Amino acid sequence: MILMYGSQRDYDMISGRPTDTVTWSPEDMAAMHAFMEAWNKELVESGEFVDAQGLSAPVHARRIRLRDGVPVVTDGPYAETQEVLAGYTIVECASFDRATEIAARLAETPHPAGADLGREWYVDVRPIADGVDELTV
Repeated sequence: MILMYGSQRDYDMISGRPTDTVTWSPEDMAAMHAFMEAWNKELVESGEFVDAQGLSAPVHARRIRLRDGVPVVTDGPYAETQEVLAGYTIVECASFDRATEIAARLAETPHPAGADLGREWYVDVRPIADGVDELTV
């Protein structure tokens, strides 16, 4: 699973809301969507694509945690961190190295010139466990 991260600020930037950095134009968004569409199409054509979904903005999320045995609900975005899971892509490929190669192509995703993304860009690649025996180190 290739896990992609963002922040509320990133969602605001790409939706055209004012931020302290460059706002994405419709042309910037079209370039990003074209890149992602081509990336996904290549995975479908190679037979490696399984599923992909983008997630709604963090402001629409909730976190539930236990405090003294009682569930406590907090609306997003979360004060503890600015970064949240923004979306994922599941691939089925020959190796972990191949999945890493696929994920690394996301570094080529277009963005507006001069955009201060406000954080170091990254994605995570993690195998999906098929059973409890795969949960051990």
